[in-house]
Amino acid sequence: MNDNSTVYRSSRQSARAVRVLIADDSPLVVNLLSAMLEGEPDIQVVGQATNGQEAIRMTMRLRPDVITMDIRMPKTDGLEATRQIMRVRPTPIVVVSSSVYASDYNSAFNAIEAGALTVIEKPKGLGVQDYESVREQLLTAIRTMSGVTVVTRYEDMPRKDGIGPVTAMLHTYFIRSVQVIAIAASTGGPPVLMQILSSLPQDFSIPMVVVQHIVPAFAQGMAGWLSTRANLQVSVANEGDKLAPGKVFIAPGEAHLTVAADRTLRLDHSAPINSQRPSATRLFESVAQAFGSNSVGIILTGMGEDGADGLEKLSKAGAHIIAQDEASSTIFGMPKAAIQRGIVDEVLPPEGIVTRLAKLHHYMQSQQKGQAFS
Repeated sequence: MNDNSTVYRSSRQSARAVRVLIADDSPLVVNLLSAMLEGEPDIQVVGQATNGQEAIRMTMRLRPDVITMDIRMPKTDGLEATRQIMRVRPTPIVVVSSSVYASDYNSAFNAIEAGALTVIEKPKGLGVQDYESVREQLLTAIRTMSGVTVVTRYEDMPRKDGIGPVTAMLHTYFIRSVQVIAIAASTGGPPVLMQILSSLPQDFSIPMVVVQHIVPAFAQGMAGWLSTRANLQVSVANEGDKLAPGKVFIAPGEAHLTVAADRTLRLDHSAPINSQRPSATRLFESVAQAFGSNSVGIILTGMGEDGADGLEKLSKAGAHIIAQDEASSTIFGMPKAAIQRGIVDEVLPPEGIVTRLAKLHHYMQSQQKGQAFS
């Protein structure tokens, strides 16, 4: 289908509060917009994006009812962010733009053409004469546009490797130099780990560290079982082990597993965290500190909420976060806790996780080959 029109259908607004994502690179404007919305019982600010890439990513994560979109932003501007959002997760967008710059004015209406619903002028400050009128414009726009269902804007879209538009968009965030993949699982985790590790290519080069809640006496046995089925080398982590390509380290049964910036594994025998030792949160926190955005966090089936706190720090550090989907989870507790916090980039079944990691592996291989010939 190649229809460049955006279709709107009226829908009855839900009784719950309208969830708003603010996208603007100016802290002053973000604070002004937040102040304008604070105290309104029917409106809730659920996120603040400082650039267009964050706006796209947070739209996928948080699924807001309305987005206020600035035009001038770094990395990806508001116009391109609007285009991407309307392609992959259509959401009512209110452009909040300055009328001072002709380029902003033109871009604002280009954003309308791309699928945004309306444009209002950016507030100038708390004490200015037109503050209340701008505030009323903003509130009216948000309330009105939240009652509009926006349908996907179909057009010819560039695709990567023939994959669909959502995956193609996410792929742009996923191509990075990843140094480690951290995985957490509990009830139902061993067979999922086996499925993932046995399906990855034999030359998979990114080290993995795993926390699997299991009776301590069985940790060594599980590692041995996985190693007979996986294409990778699986072992229980020891103090001082080094991350290495193709190696998977499982946390021992009675110690927290952490990773240092020098790629050394450390075993921490401190008290359990939320009744868990090893704790997924402890692992994710260490990965966030040591590798930041050069890492991937994956949370699989399991009971409770272990890992959610650590994944939140890992997400804030810029890492890509994946949660196992409910349909394939024995118990959806751990993935659900992470998803509900709005920190998960993708929700995938095990085979989807394999596909995602394999694509990352192939990308990194191609980059290394390119450097070798440069």
